[in-house]
Amino acid sequence: MPRIGGTPILVMSEDTERQRGKGAQGSNIAAGEQVAEIVKTTLGPKGMDKMLVDEIGDIVVTNDGATILEKMDIEHPAGKMLVEVSQTQDTETGDGTTTAVVIAGELLGQAKELLDQDIHPSLIIKGYKIAQEKAIKYLKEASQEVTIEDEDILQNVCSTSMKSKGTAIGKEEVLAELIVKAVKQVADEKNGAYTIDKDNIKIETVGGGNLENSELIDGIVVDKERVHSNMPSRHENPKIALINAPIEVKGTETDAEIQITNPDQLEGFLAQEENMLKEMVEKIDKVGAEVVFCQKGIDDAAQHYLAKRGITAVRRVKKSDMKKLARATGASIVSSVDDLTDEDLGNAENVEEKRMGDSEMTFVEGCPKAKAVTILVRGGTEHVVEEAERAVVDGIGALTCAIETGEVVTGGGAIETHVAMRLKEYADHVGGREQLAIEKFAEALEAIPRVLARSAGMDTIDTLVKLRSEHSSGKERYGVNVLKGKVENMENLKVTDPTKVKEQAISSGSEAANTILRIDDIISSSGGGDSGGPQGGAPGGMPGGAPGGMPPGMGGMM
Repeated sequence: MPRIGGTPILVMSEDTERQRGKGAQGSNIAAGEQVAEIVKTTLGPKGMDKMLVDEIGDIVVTNDGATILEKMDIEHPAGKMLVEVSQTQDTETGDGTTTAVVIAGELLGQAKELLDQDIHPSLIIKGYKIAQEKAIKYLKEASQEVTIEDEDILQNVCSTSMKSKGTAIGKEEVLAELIVKAVKQVADEKNGAYTIDKDNIKIETVGGGNLENSELIDGIVVDKERVHSNMPSRHENPKIALINAPIEVKGTETDAEIQITNPDQLEGFLAQEENMLKEMVEKIDKVGAEVVFCQKGIDDAAQHYLAKRGITAVRRVKKSDMKKLARATGASIVSSVDDLTDEDLGNAENVEEKRMGDSEMTFVEGCPKAKAVTILVRGGTEHVVEEAERAVVDGIGALTCAIETGEVVTGGGAIETHVAMRLKEYADHVGGREQLAIEKFAEALEAIPRVLARSAGMDTIDTLVKLRSEHSSGKERYGVNVLKGKVENMENLKVTDPTKVKEQAISSGSEAANTILRIDDIISSSGGGDSGGPQGGAPGGMPGGAPGGMPPGMGGMM
C-alpha cells in the first residue's frame, strides 16, 4: 500500500476486491472454459439437450447454443464475453454459435498451459493473431465455390445446419427444400451478386400435425382473423389495400370541448361521425379494394359498412407483417384512406381465413413474383415446434451466408482438422515462443472433431489419430461421421458448411480469447452502502463498482 510519511493512502474502499496477475488470468480462463463446457456437449447431430428453467418455472429444452447462452444467468464478466461471442456469431451468420464458443473456450484452456510455462500473455496473443490470419487463409484456400443455382449443395448446407437439432433428425431434407425455395425467392440480384434480407422470410409456427406437414407459402400468413363474422372468409384474385392509419374518426389534435344541449344535437353529432366512417369505407370500395390490412384499429361501424360491401378487413397487423405484405403483393402502404388509389393496391391469387391449431389465421397466397414468403412450421408438440423453428432460423442463416459469399467447406470436423494440420506445418517455420501459441491454436481447432467424436461415443484419441492419418495421405474431406461412429469422406456424405460461418467462428472466438488474456487485473466493489464516493463507489472514482457486485474470487457464474 502506498504511504506518505508512514500514513497509508486509501485509493479504493475497503470492500473493494482485487485480483492481479495469474490469479486474475486464472479466474477469467476458468470462467470462459466453464461457459464453453456447458454448450460443448450440444455440438453436432448427436449433441445432448439442455433444460433451462427460469425463475417462474417456465422450461425450455434445446441444444441451440445461442438460445442456451441467451437464457442463462451468467454473472462472471469473462463468461459474459463468451456470451457476446455467441451473439456476434448469431448476428453475423445466424449459425455456428456453439462452434465459436467452443473454440474460444479451447483457446483459453490452451493458453493456460502456456501461462503455466511462464510464457507472457502478450506472446501468446501475438501467436494467436498470427494463427488466426493463417487459419482464415487456409480456410479460404480449401473452400469450394457455390452459386444460387447449385440447389443440391445449398440443400446440403441447410441439412447440415439443421442436423444438430434433435427434433429435425430425419426431417432435415423436407425443411431444407422449403428453405432453399424461400431464400431463392426473396434473394435480390445486383451486378451478379445476391443479397438476402432474412426478414423477408416469415416463420409461422403451428402446433398440430408433424414436421412433414410444414409448407412454403408464396405469400404471407398473418396471425390475425377478419374483424367481422359477416365478411367473406375467402377471396379469389382480390385487390389488396395496406393502410397504416386507423379507420376511425380521428380525435382533435388539441383539447376541445363540445357542448350538446339537446338530443337532436347529439343525434346530429353521431350521424356526422357515422357519415365520416361511411365515406372512408366508400373510398376504399371505390378504388376496388376487396381485402384491407390495417395496422391500426377499425371502428365497429366501419366494420359493419365494410362487411356490407363484401370487403374483408384485418386490423392491428404488425408493422413487420405490413412490410412483408407489401413485398409479397406489390401493394403500397398508405398513411391515410384519403390517399388510397387503385395504383396502391396489390394482388394475390387468394386470401383466405383458415383455422390452424387453436387460432384463426389469414393466408395471402399465390402472390405473383413474391419477394416475401412464409414458412409454415408444423409439429406435434410445443417443444418440437419451437426447436424446429430454431432449426429453420439456423438453416436460413447458413444458406444466406453460402449464397452471399459463394463459398462452402466440408463439415464434420474435416475443415478444422485440415486447417489445424496446416497451422502445425506453418508453426515449424516460425520459431520462437510464438510457435508454441500457433501450435496450441491448432490444437484448439481440433476440439471440434474431438467433441463430435465424444458425442457419438467414439474414442477421441483414436479418432484424431485416424483423422490426421487420412489428411496426411491427401484425404482432406475426411471428418467424423457421428451417425455411424466412423471417420469417413464428408463430401460423399453431403456434410457442407458455409465458409463464412467457420471464418466468423474462428475470428470471434480468437478475438474473445485474446481480450480475456490481455486482462491482468480485476477490480470489483460490492457497491453497497454510502462510502462517500460517487454513487457509493470508491472515493475519487470507480463509481458503483461492478454491476450488482461480484462474488468472492470472481468465480460465481450462475
